[in-house]
Amino acid sequence: MCLLIYSAITYNKLVAMRENVDNAWAQIDVQLKRRYDLIPNFVETVKGYAKHENDTLVRVTEARASVGGAKTQHEAIEANNQLSSALSRLLIVSEKYPELKANTNFIALQNELTGLEHKIAFTRQSYNDTVLLYQRKKKSFPANIVARIFKFEDKEYFEVDEPSREAPKVQF
Repeated sequence: MCLLIYSAITYNKLVAMRENVDNAWAQIDVQLKRRYDLIPNFVETVKGYAKHENDTLVRVTEARASVGGAKTQHEAIEANNQLSSALSRLLIVSEKYPELKANTNFIALQNELTGLEHKIAFTRQSYNDTVLLYQRKKKSFPANIVARIFKFEDKEYFEVDEPSREAPKVQF
């Protein structure tokens, strides 16, 4: 009887924790969608000033498209890491253009994008903390037995890929 009660309590705890992970991902997803929607305006503003920076603009556009085409959480994480890297390169490129930096539309978009990047970093950290708690519970004995019986799956951390860890190089 005690085993049955423990199993039920553990199952409910794992379900609640899994739902917390899904909710944390949804919070990240909201911020990523806001960034996804903001990028075309940002790219168009930079295009007007930096016509010969086409390669960087193409990378941002392609990375944004891969975000839009992501079907799984893993694909979304990978695509957003590529987009973060492309955006950081674009921001570095934009530093070369004093008239662009003085443009009020560019400044407003840059500030909004910067704010979104901070929110994404915060929600990513919150998500990863939630995943950690879930994974720890799921893998701890004797909860791991209940997790295995009811097929609770691992959740993926939202980690920064290696190229995004490197600071972009500025060359004038």
